[in-house]
Amino acid sequence: MTYHHIWVKPLSTAVGAEIGDIDLATPPAEPALAEIRHAFGEHGVIFFRDQQLTPEQHLGFARCFGGIDINRFFATVPGYPMIAEVRKEPEQQQNIGNGWHTDHSYDLVPAMGSMLYARKVPATGGDTLFASMYAAYDALSDGLKATLDGLRALHSSRHVFGAEAHARRGDLKDRIGNPELATQDVIHPVVICHPETGRKALYVNPGFTLRFDGWTDEESRPLLDYLYRHAVRPEFTCRFHWRAGSLAFWDNRSTWHFAVNDYHGERRLLHRITIEGVPLN
Repeated sequence: MTYHHIWVKPLSTAVGAEIGDIDLATPPAEPALAEIRHAFGEHGVIFFRDQQLTPEQHLGFARCFGGIDINRFFATVPGYPMIAEVRKEPEQQQNIGNGWHTDHSYDLVPAMGSMLYARKVPATGGDTLFASMYAAYDALSDGLKATLDGLRALHSSRHVFGAEAHARRGDLKDRIGNPELATQDVIHPVVICHPETGRKALYVNPGFTLRFDGWTDEESRPLLDYLYRHAVRPEFTCRFHWRAGSLAFWDNRSTWHFAVNDYHGERRLLHRITIEGVPLN
């Protein structure tokens, strides 16, 4: 596609692209918005630099893509219950998102995307890694594709956000709460047909997937572990370095992400809005 209203610079061949020549303080008009949607579908995660957004403006841009999916567990921005805080203070050792995952896969209707806006970032470190589940699926053998196409898997919030997890949360206890709400268990296809692009993507993740439907944990573990190693091969990934005013918008159906915890002693504050999706098949 030729872009006329924005410029698009891929960060890697598999996933990620930076978008420029647009100010998100006002929701983009349809010609530019259509090009942003196309870049989002093609690259899985898109990045915008040097944006000056109030919480209302952040919400205004997010609503261009759908309704807001309110997270049950994260602390929220004061006065804005639809915006979750992703915060780490200098004295904290742990951070949010320090492991490969995709947001809200434990929901019956998983979130379409997540939109993360940087307000305060460390001088060094604090990058986020992304991996393409399109590339991961495409690189599998025909035999394994045939096996996975018939499988479904159990995703759950209980082991991540439930009471037992909360008890060992450490210095993140004030960042993640409501363990009594962690009651979600859902079965999704292991390989989905993306509802917008029509492409096949691997849809399991180390954060929330427990086992294959109808299999035991012991039977599931070897194949899941193989898929998890395979999916983060370097050629399927990109790495984003944050600056204040950067915004990342990723597709939860076709990517994983990982927040690197390498900035102890510094403050990092980002605002996350999650956007409603549709059932997957």
